[in-house]
Amino acid sequence: MQPGNRTAARETRIVLENCGRIDPESLSEAVKAGAYQAITRVVREKRLAADVTAEVKRSGLRGRGGAGFPTGVKWSFTAPGETKFVVCNADEGEPGTFKDRLILEGDPHKLLEGMMLAGYAVGASKGYVYIRGEYATSIRRVQKAIDDARAAGYLGAAVLGSTFTFDVEVKKGAGAYVCGEETSLIESMEGKRGYPRLKPPYPGSVGLWGKPTVVNNVETLANVPGIMARGADWFRGFGTASSPGTKVFQILGDVQTPCAVEVEMGTPLRSLIEGFGGGVRAGKRFKAALLGGAAGAIVGPGLLEMAMDFDEAKERGAVLGSGAVVVLDEDASIAELLHGILEFFRHESCGQCVPCRVGTAALVAMSDSIRAGRAGAGDVDRLVDIARTMQATSLCPLGQSPILPVKSAVEGFRTEFEVAAA
Repeated sequence: MQPGNRTAARETRIVLENCGRIDPESLSEAVKAGAYQAITRVVREKRLAADVTAEVKRSGLRGRGGAGFPTGVKWSFTAPGETKFVVCNADEGEPGTFKDRLILEGDPHKLLEGMMLAGYAVGASKGYVYIRGEYATSIRRVQKAIDDARAAGYLGAAVLGSTFTFDVEVKKGAGAYVCGEETSLIESMEGKRGYPRLKPPYPGSVGLWGKPTVVNNVETLANVPGIMARGADWFRGFGTASSPGTKVFQILGDVQTPCAVEVEMGTPLRSLIEGFGGGVRAGKRFKAALLGGAAGAIVGPGLLEMAMDFDEAKERGAVLGSGAVVVLDEDASIAELLHGILEFFRHESCGQCVPCRVGTAALVAMSDSIRAGRAGAGDVDRLVDIARTMQATSLCPLGQSPILPVKSAVEGFRTEFEVAAA
């Protein structure tokens, strides 16, 4: 699927600006399109590392992996040490999500430059791109980009003749959803089972092989070259005051034109569905949308005017998450959708902590009872109670995630569950 194929004129592209315009396997085309300009300027002007972090802080860039934490602030938490790492989280396992794949396959040099700038800012000399093993083309193109950049002097010892050293290596994931969580990812990179770690300590202090480590999402890092080349004020010219810049959204499900688009933060949900997705297909009415993947919220028609930025989504009980927007028409069953989500969480639970291991199974069993009409009075509320207990007691975000889809489904479409349970 081509990103934003039908509606490119209405997009605002930063991270996808070169996708579809250049040969992603050509370093020369990437350089002509602006690749490595920012890092070249930084090393030749001998900018202070703190200045790079400060510029990213000033830009207001927030993590595009789902949490929306300020990127520059996260970098500033990196502990002192001779050995540090930058890890790019490309373990894109959220259902309905392929935004990072577009960047990995469409403009891998933008990602590498973002990692280099992060490494310069925090004092790291080595970076890793952790890519899920199913992304064969992504792995191949990123590896070629690394090889070509190294041969041209952009990566390796004495980058562009400077004192800055930075190299990148690809690490393949094995397809575990839980490894999208940063500490599980680190455990996997160390050759262990992908179990989440207790936090604190956070990776910024004790990360990969016990060293200070910055972990950022692909889309997050791909924003950094533009910020450093054009300035924080330029970046703040897009989006909203609290959520500057753009976001890549994937519009899927019961729409006329499934697509991926990059738009300014704050774009209304209705514009994504109707302006880019062409509206609900087959003349059906809009019923709901699952925002942000399995760990997201199910919203009804009342939120179609919601501005898609981090803070308004949170205020409305939703999330941007991975940027997936799965549209459901009037014939869709919310109870069936939720059951599929709960089955997914049960399957992907690593089993390390009891609340998640037992809780995901209990949620699926109760959902089965509701759908089969075997549930008793109060069982719909117990579904929410179990998810809330998991949120409070689970070790990592996987076990903490079911509360949002469960709560939003039950609160927004309660009659469907009560009819099924009757």
